[in-house]
Amino acid sequence: MATQSPFSWAAQAVAGLKPPAWVVDETLNRLVLFLNHVLMSEPEAMRRLARQQGQRIELVWQDQSLQLQATPAGLLERGQFSAFDLRLTVTEASPLEVLSALARGDKPKVRIEGDVQLAAEVNWLIDHVRWDAEEDLARLIGDAPAHTLAVLGRQALAAIRSFVASRSTATAGGTA
Repeated sequence: MATQSPFSWAAQAVAGLKPPAWVVDETLNRLVLFLNHVLMSEPEAMRRLARQQGQRIELVWQDQSLQLQATPAGLLERGQFSAFDLRLTVTEASPLEVLSALARGDKPKVRIEGDVQLAAEVNWLIDHVRWDAEEDLARLIGDAPAHTLAVLGRQALAAIRSFVASRSTATAGGTA
């Protein structure tokens, strides 16, 4: 007998909610700002992205899409365009499954359409560019407290990954 998650009610409740359009729009704007912040810490990533200037990328998940264009500076800007050079569509419909894959350190399943070279560059960015949260935190609160919080954060993330991995193997084995 399969055991139902104690949080299934929460997933069902959240599934029925749809935020206002302005919340989605502002969230996407903040996401682009964050992506550019991370890109600016990696000069090689900016050089690679600058070579793709003008290329249009569309990221799609469920009924949401984010359209980005590479700038000459090697950053990303939001756009509105009808044609794309590369479309990346997350095929997993469940937000919990996407978060579970990310917690395990895996990439979510994606369908790729369009320019193969641009897809290779995006894949390189995903594989090699990482946000250094500890460095950003150190600018705010100092090196020692930032290091302590980063260690605690890594321990918490390791515990979450371990939990997700144990749940995944238990579910796959039919003992969930």
